[in-house]
Parts: sequence; structure tokens; C-alpha cells
Amino acid sequence: MIGDIKNTAMQDDEYWMAAALAEAANAGRAGEVPVGAVLVRAGVMLAGAGNSPIALHDPTAHAEILALRAAGARVGNYRLKDCVLYVTLEPCAMCAVALVHARVARLVFGAADPRAGAAGSVFTLTDEARFNHRVAVTGGVLATECQVLLRDFFRARRADGGSDCGLA
Repeated sequence: MIGDIKNTAMQDDEYWMAAALAEAANAGRAGEVPVGAVLVRAGVMLAGAGNSPIALHDPTAHAEILALRAAGARVGNYRLKDCVLYVTLEPCAMCAVALVHARVARLVFGAADPRAGAAGSVFTLTDEARFNHRVAVTGGVLATECQVLLRDFFRARRADGGSDCGLA
């Protein structure tokens, strides 16, 4: 029985990560770094978003932040208790602390970010003892698919001579 519960949880994680990957692919097609996020509560997607800092002229328009904003507006509260955020790339410090402030219950990410990840790779802000909330973290869900999307995007950028996103 317990094995079945874990299997179902992993299937749910993969299902929602696939939705985040679709958001990431949309962001990539729009010329943004292909990171996508979806916020889920009780099996219902409250919001989904892809990175949009270039289009919105907003350095805070990461997929996670946009999903949190949209979900907060939808439920009428900035506290998003009992929610799970699925994101294709381990969140940066800004996004990790936003999850803490929003009281998100759980974070599931695909690819680790060894240069700026704040959910275990470089920092562990999701489990900081000095904060008044901690976010449970599961990493590596559909990691290969998430890594390939990012790798292919940056290869194409380099082949085109880079861009103004500063990441080429």
C-alpha cells in the first residue's frame, strides 16, 4: 500500500512537471530563458507561467514569481498554504524566499542549478532555520527533460551570437 502511495505521488509530480515543461517551452519560443512553473493545490492547477523578464522589462518576472502572483490573485490571498510549486529549474534566492513568504508547502524542481540554486545546490533558503516557514523540497523530477530544454536553448543562443539576456 505504501509503495502505491509513493508511486502515485511520483506520477503526480511527473504530470505537473510536464505542465511546467510546457510553460518553459512557451517561454523559450518567446525568446525567454525556458523556465516554467505551475502552482497546484489539491490536484488543481491554480496558475502556470514561464519566464518573462525580457518581455515584461522586469528582472523579477521569473516563472515562479509570476505563478505565485497569478495564484494569489486567483485565490484572493498571498498566502498559498497547502500548495505545491513545480518548476523546471531550481529556484534562485529571490524565488526561494518568495516561496517561503507565500507559505508554499512543497517545491518540486526538475534541473538543479549549481551556479545559483537556492533550494539545496548553492544555498538552502527553503529550509533556513531563521525563517518562520520551511518549504519541503523534491528535486530531480524529469531532470533530464528540463536540462535538455535549457541546454538546447543556450546552444541555439550561442550559435546565433548570443542575446541581450546576458546569459548566452
